[in-house]
Order: sequence, then structure tokens, then C-alpha cells
Amino acid sequence: MDDAPTVPAGRYCRSVADLPDVPTLLDAAVTALGGTRREGQSTMATAVADAVERREHLVVQAGTGTGKSLAYLVPALRHAMEKETTVVVSTATIALQNQLIDRDLPRLAKALTPMLRREPTFAVLKGRRNYLCRNRLNTEADDSDETELFDPRQLSSLGKQVARLHEWADETITGDRDELAPGVTDLAWRQVSVAANECMGARICPFGQECFAEFAREAAKGVDVVVTNHAMLSIDMTQGNHILPEHDTIMIDEAHELVDRATSVATGALTERAVTAAAKRASRLIEPMVSERLSEAADGLALMFADAPEGRIDHIDDALAGAVAAVRDTASACLTAIGPSPGEQEAEAASERRLALAALTEVHDTAVRVLESFEPALRDRTDVVWLTKAPGRRPTLSVAPLAVGGLLREKLFGDRTVVLTSATLTLGGSFGSLARQWGLGREVAQEEAERAERPPAAEGDDEDGPHRAAGEPRWRALDVGSPFDHARSGILYVATHLPTPGRDGLAPAYLDEIAELIEAADGRALGLFSSMRAAQQATEELRERLDHPLLCQGEDSTGQLVRRFAEEERACLFGTLSLWQGVDVPGPSLSLVIVDRIPFPRPDDPLASARQRAVAAHGGNGFLSVAATHAALLLAQGTGRLLRSTDDRGVIAVLDPRLATARYGGFLRASLPPYWGTTDPEVARSALRRLSGRAASAA
Repeated sequence: MDDAPTVPAGRYCRSVADLPDVPTLLDAAVTALGGTRREGQSTMATAVADAVERREHLVVQAGTGTGKSLAYLVPALRHAMEKETTVVVSTATIALQNQLIDRDLPRLAKALTPMLRREPTFAVLKGRRNYLCRNRLNTEADDSDETELFDPRQLSSLGKQVARLHEWADETITGDRDELAPGVTDLAWRQVSVAANECMGARICPFGQECFAEFAREAAKGVDVVVTNHAMLSIDMTQGNHILPEHDTIMIDEAHELVDRATSVATGALTERAVTAAAKRASRLIEPMVSERLSEAADGLALMFADAPEGRIDHIDDALAGAVAAVRDTASACLTAIGPSPGEQEAEAASERRLALAALTEVHDTAVRVLESFEPALRDRTDVVWLTKAPGRRPTLSVAPLAVGGLLREKLFGDRTVVLTSATLTLGGSFGSLARQWGLGREVAQEEAERAERPPAAEGDDEDGPHRAAGEPRWRALDVGSPFDHARSGILYVATHLPTPGRDGLAPAYLDEIAELIEAADGRALGLFSSMRAAQQATEELRERLDHPLLCQGEDSTGQLVRRFAEEERACLFGTLSLWQGVDVPGPSLSLVIVDRIPFPRPDDPLASARQRAVAAHGGNGFLSVAATHAALLLAQGTGRLLRSTDDRGVIAVLDPRLATARYGGFLRASLPPYWGTTDPEVARSALRRLSGRAASAA
């Protein structure tokens, strides 16, 4: 294709001695981009360069406004050009991934080219499912096993979306779903895309020479920086497909999300619909009697799901185990019946075979994993299994790892340098909580301090031996602070006069408190709630009491709601989890962040409760290690929405009195920046009235 992305030309680089050092390059980049020198940014860039040179892992907390993207991109580019290698940058969110590839890297490359004699190169790489598949587009893509459950109106909408995708296929250069605006539903996208295990391969695919996913992989070869995401990084680690190009250094931004994304990739799900779909695909290739047995196993699984209680499963009963075993055995029989590849096939037949094998393998392997997870004693298990029964959805049996630290230690930290950074990495004042979840041992500085306190080792003793377990990666930690003066810019108000939050929605006293705070702030409030139910309750009840536009998550796309909130200074935005981490609204539109309760995981959350129990079984504090750590991370992320520029001022109002009164409150507060604190509601309201008056006069 004429429009296919081209592979970068062969590298040319000056000698190592000719390359400017990182501080010089950073200063040039900051000047060219119209910024100002920041101490934290300079400190971080130097530390990243030093870690890469030492081949030592680095954990860096860099507060909002530090400019951490430049602080790791500059040493990343220098290292790539010096060693003629590729550096991988991984992010958690599409927003940051797009910011890096569309804004930060192009501007940085332009700024540094005169000093490097060659323009730095970069590319973005996502999972195959993110790219349109021309073979899928040109074959019978309608998944009757999925669409038959939808009513005619939904099918009509699906047809229109698929038709639009066919038109878009003739226009797009990249085939990247993120470039399609407006977007389409996941069901529509699945009609024109394939997962990695469903792809027949470019060599035999009739559209292999026009494959968007292959273009993206080719474009990523030989560039200086490849930008990807945590899910793709986890897939690359776990499946051994080596999707990412050869690299010796990874920069992981939004590193606080790494464990959750890796866990999600490692989670298997078994549903009656997935088994039925696998049986239908198999029926096109093998004797009906064999595939019908798998369909019957799907029916049996559905019956067992109907009778089984929702929640975590510590001991599987014989009936459910038998249903899962039937899926395992009949899926295995279908795979055997399909047999090895017959060699040359028509494209459509090869595609059909590949899709069937992928569906069958997935349900078989998940069933095996579910059954094997119950074999060890409860204390020694490494997986947790649970059944979910959500309204309007088919039941799902899930299996997930209790921890991913071992996987990350072996696959991520083993043979490369890793820099992990985020605005939120110290929980309870320490990097230890997240370091343990990542599979890192004790920090090098901690070992050095302990070693200094011990008597000198006898000659011949292996000084490191007794203190670092075999295979534990070496790492250092650094907190470069923030350009914000939190104590002068923000007030942390804890409403100790309110009752402890209950489970029956927001109490009247909470609604009164929210209304008074919003009145004092003249709107300008972001309400972060622990559940969608609470956010909707607050929106509905306060709309009748307040003369401010109240926006609630779910009433429009989150992006549209955030834009409207930023544009209408007196508006308020209420919502739940995605708003805790996804809102960036500097300026007078946001001067109040309200948190209804400490965001602990639900007591019946199967994964969190199993992890908590596992920690306790091995002598640890399960609540502090799991529930409190989860809450501290979200609380730090949520309250971080307040100060987004050095000129921002405001109040964080936590309505849950336990932040000040409970024993774990100190751990949670130590996870937050050093805001000025108060428990006096009038102090908070007075500060908000002053800020709203200042904003009104400025307008």
C-alpha cells in the first residue's frame, strides 16, 4: 500500500563523546518548548540517566506539574541513540499514550534534532485487537453466536456501525480504532477485528501485505522510542510472542496502575455464551456429534451457574466442578477432532479454523485453570475463583492470580532496566507497598543503611548473600516532590462531625454537608463517590436544592461531561471511579473536591478479600496490605484532581470521619500531599467563599 507507514531509515548517530549530556538536552528541550527549568524535573532526568547507565531499576514519585514526561523521555532518547537500541515507554491510559505520541515526542524530537544531527524516531504499538483486520472485514464477520441475543433494534444499529466501518476502511491509513470518531460499540468492532490468537498470520492471510497491525509492528522496528500500554506490555511478558521490538530499557509511566492491568490480562473468564460460541465455530469443521457434546456442556454450565451463589469460591462443589470438567473434556475432544493443520487452505477456511481453535483453546484452558486452582490447600493457592451474576448479563466464572509480583519479577525486571514513575507511589509515606506488589525486594538504599550498621564481614563472606533473596532485583527510589506548595494552596477538611458512612446510600447529613460546601464554593465542585448509586442519589436530590448545573457521570460520555464542567465555571460534576483518576481541570472551574467516603474495596470483592486473607495467613496485616493500600492509592489519586497548576487553590472535603478518627487514618493521610488540615466546617466554607469571590471579581 502506498499509504503504509514506512520503516525508519538506517540509524546514524554521532559518537558517544559527541552526544550532549542529559542536563544539556533537557535544558534545550525546556527552552524550545517555552517552559521553565524545574528542580524536580532536572533531578528526575539525571536519576533516570544514572539508573540506565548503572543498569539498575528506579522508582520515581514525581508530583503533578513536575514535567515527568520530559524527565524520562530525554534520557530515553539519548540512551536509544547512544546504544542504537529501542526504549519502550508504557502508559496506563489512552489519553497519556496519545499525548506522548501526538504532542510530547514530536515537539521533543524537533527541539533536539539540531543537537543530535538526526531526528529522533518513535512509534506507537497496541494490541492486534485495536487494529481493523482486512481479512475479517472481507469475510463473513457476523458472529451469530453473539448477535442472536440482541433485539432487532440493536441489530439494526450494529449493521449501521459495521457499514460505517467498511467505509472507514477505505479512508484510514492506520486502521487504529482510537482514530475513529465518533467511535463504535465493542460488539461492532469485534466484527472487523481479531485478537492475536485468532489471526492466521500475515504469511498465509490474503491481506497480509495490507495488514494494519503488521504495518504498526514494522513501523516500531528500529525506532528510538516505542510507546505502548500496560496491557500490551503484560501480554508481551506473559505470552512470549515478543510483540515489542528488542529493548533493554522500559519507562513505565502511571506505574501505580501496573498491577491492576497485569492482573486483568492474567484473568480468565468462563461463560455459557463463550462455550456455546466455541461449539458453533467447531461445528463448521468437525462431526456434529462432537461439537454437540460441547453445546450440551455449555447448557450444563449454565444450569450450575443458576444454582450456585455469587461471590468467591473457596471450595468448589461436585456439581459445579463436574460442569467445568465437562467443558474441559468436550473442548479438548473438539480440538483433537480438528487436528493438526492440513497445510494449504483457502483463506476463508484458514480463518475459520483459526477462529475455532482460538475459541476452543480459551474455554479449555480456562476450565483447566479453574479446576487446578482448587488442588492446593487453601493457604497455598495462587489463584482465586469467583462467580459474578450482574443484572442483565450472563453469569461469569472468573479465575485470577492472587499476586502478579512473581510474574513481574521474572518477566519484567529480569533482563532489562525499568524506570517506574507516577505522581502517586508512596503509600503511608513509603514506596514499600507498591514495590512488594511489583515483586521488588528491599531498596538498595535500605540494604546499604543496614549494612553500615553491622560489623564488617569476615573475609570470604558473601556480604550480599544473607540480605537479598536470589533473583530479587536491585532498585532505588526517589521522590522529586512537586512544584505545588500544598500547605498554602490546598486545605484538607475532614468532616469529623458527620456519622460514619453506612451502606444504605447517603445520609441526610451528608447531603446537607455537600450542599453547604457547594453553595460556599459557588459550584466549581468535583464530587468523587464510592459508588454510582451514591453519585446518582446526590445528583437527583441536590438538583432540587441548588441553583447550579449538576452533571452526573453516565448522562453523557465522560469526555463531554468533563469538557462541559471545565467550560461552565459554576457547574459541578459527580461520578465514580474513572473520575478519581481521569479529570484534569486547572483554573477556577474546580476549587472543591468532595470525597463521600474512604474508597476501600467492597468487603465482598472476591479478589481483594482473597488477597487480604492470603496476607493474613502468612502472618501479615491483610487489611493494611490490601484494603488500606487500595484506599490510599485511590484517595491520593482522587484528591490530586484539585491542584493541576501552580495557580490553583481549593479545598478537599472528605466526608468520612474515619480519615481523622480511625487507627489507619494516619496511614491514609501519610499517603497524601501535605495539605493544611482542618476539621472545622466553617474554616472550609470561609476559604471557599473567599475563592469564589476572587473568581467572580476576576471574571
